[in-house]
Amino acid sequence: MTNAKIIGSAPILLVKDVVASANYYRDKVGFSYERFWGEPPCFCILWRNSFHLMLSQVENPNCIVPHHTIVNKMWNVYFWVDDSAALYEELKKRGATIDYELCNQPYGCREFGIQDLDGYDIAFGQDLDAHPPHA
Repeated sequence: MTNAKIIGSAPILLVKDVVASANYYRDKVGFSYERFWGEPPCFCILWRNSFHLMLSQVENPNCIVPHHTIVNKMWNVYFWVDDSAALYEELKKRGATIDYELCNQPYGCREFGIQDLDGYDIAFGQDLDAHPPHA
């Protein structure tokens, strides 16, 4: 018997203003979106390459609790990338708010972080020990 495969995932962030947040991720982080759901808008699905991020607007901003406010230096989303230095330069040029600069971590990743409009830390890391797949 073949087990079903998980073929993707999409972190969901609670946000104060879904339109402003979607536009931040589009303009500053290079994500795309096609539409909003709800009237007024309250939900959006963004993507960059084949990875997704969902945004859901909340009525009560007290519901928004970035992980770093509970656990020191903890991200809300971590994206693995193939070239962290190139992405770092791109996001700096786009005007993303850099939370921490490009650095090598003791766990074998070269990474950096940004902070979005709601204070979430989003990290982008490159596995320095990655080996190319076998041909």
